[in-house]
Amino acid sequence: MLPYQIRSAYQDEWDDAMALAWKTFLQFEADCYTPEGIRNFEDFITDTTLYKMFVMGTYQMFVALDGKKIVGMITLRNNSHISLLFVDGRYHRQGIGRALVEHLREYLLSETGIYRVTVNAAPYGVAFYHKIGFSDLRPEESKGGIIYTPMEFVL
Repeated sequence: MLPYQIRSAYQDEWDDAMALAWKTFLQFEADCYTPEGIRNFEDFITDTTLYKMFVMGTYQMFVALDGKKIVGMITLRNNSHISLLFVDGRYHRQGIGRALVEHLREYLLSETGIYRVTVNAAPYGVAFYHKIGFSDLRPEESKGGIIYTPMEFVL
């Protein structure tokens, strides 16, 4: 049992969660990306359309909390694609990423009936996703300066 709470994100937590994603991206991913890829990632997480989808309930986000501090987050697009998964670097290797994916799995099975989830894993995350049971769909790709490996997990 983790000492962290995992739950659906509240609307007023959006900015903190996206700040965590940006900070963690810069720390662990940005050096693998082109300047175009870094700009595209920043544009993605600051896009007001994404926030509106979250508010409308069509873009789910779950957070891991240490007290009141967001230390991890995962988002789901189209009820079947992990869009973002980030854990604060100071909290890596404590099971938070795995717990976020497990929480998402439980949500999908109980609320949507979805039994397959996909992710475009960034280079830093590929080993993590393999470790928790994801399989590659295709070799590493690059689009708009963003490098990723398409993967899936059958729940």
